[in-house]
Order: sequence, then structure tokens, then C-alpha cells
Amino acid sequence: MSRPLFAAAAITLLVANAAPAAGALKTAVFAGGCFWSAEHDIEHEPGVVAVDVGYAGGTRANPTYESHDGFLEAVRVTYDPAKTSYTRLVTAFFHHIDPTDAEGQICDRGPSYRTAVFAADPVEQTAAEQVKAQVAKTLGRNVATRILPASRFWMGEGYHQDYARKNPVNYGYYRVGCGRDARLKAVWGGH
Repeated sequence: MSRPLFAAAAITLLVANAAPAAGALKTAVFAGGCFWSAEHDIEHEPGVVAVDVGYAGGTRANPTYESHDGFLEAVRVTYDPAKTSYTRLVTAFFHHIDPTDAEGQICDRGPSYRTAVFAADPVEQTAAEQVKAQVAKTLGRNVATRILPASRFWMGEGYHQDYARKNPVNYGYYRVGCGRDARLKAVWGGH
């Protein structure tokens, strides 16, 4: 092989095996109770590019809002790893929920409102478990939020996407009526 061809082949091999290009986006999936609140709270974190609401953790196809038994209301967070890390997002997620509540979140009760972090690989699993352990230590209580293997994320209906932004008055009434901010302050106030 001639030197120019060898150099070109070496460059091609280096580019193919290089780290993801700057700006390559990643996703994380969290279940934080009502997906309107989970979306509203996490979308303001630095490095977050987009947040979609939907359903995760179930086994059948095509869940809907009217029929999502076995699923958790969840958010899929698209983020820029050059601006934030998975660990920072998991930490932020925990601070936007009551991680000690095993039966739902605040006024939203039942299985579909339980909290979880869906880890896509062993690195995410380890990071999520470490954050969960730190949260338990910080709060001095058991943490009910589960760390689960990632499963398919099903998009929620269009009228649920960006609900707080599109319906600020209705969402505001829901959030105050639910007592979300008061509860989160009670859980995290001194931390």
C-alpha cells in the first residue's frame, strides 16, 4: 500500500473509532409521577435540548393515556453531554420528586405515578445507583425510586406534550392544588 493510501486508511479508521462528534445528543428516561410536572421541571436544566412525555416500563404495544396499565408516566430527556452529564440529570431529577413516596407522587397516586430511573446500560445503572444512595444518605430515609433497565419509550399524545407551556393557567392550578411545590420544599428544603 502506498503512503498516501495508508495515511488515508489510517485517518478513516481513526475517525470511525473516535468519540462521538461534538454536539452528539443523548437521551435519558425518568418516571417522576405526573409527566406534565416531570417535563416542566427537567426541561429547565442546563444542557437539556428537548423533553417528550410518554410511557415506559410496560410490556405491551401502543399504550395510551386511557390505557397504560403496567406503564409509568415518563419523560424522555434529550441532552447535550458536552453541557451536562447523565449523573447531573439524575441528580436534578431526584430533586424534582419526592423519592421517598412508594405509592405515586404528591396528589397523583397509583402504579403509573411511581418514580423510576430507566438506565440504558451498566454505566447509567451505576451512576443512577450512586445518586440514589447519596439521596438516601442526604435525606436520611429509604428511597422508593426504582432503578430499572431501559425499555421502549412510547410517545404520549400530542395534547400532553409541553402541557405546562401550552396551558399555563390550568397547569398552575393543578400544581398548586396538588401541593407539589410545598411537598418538594418539605422534602428537600434544607438540602
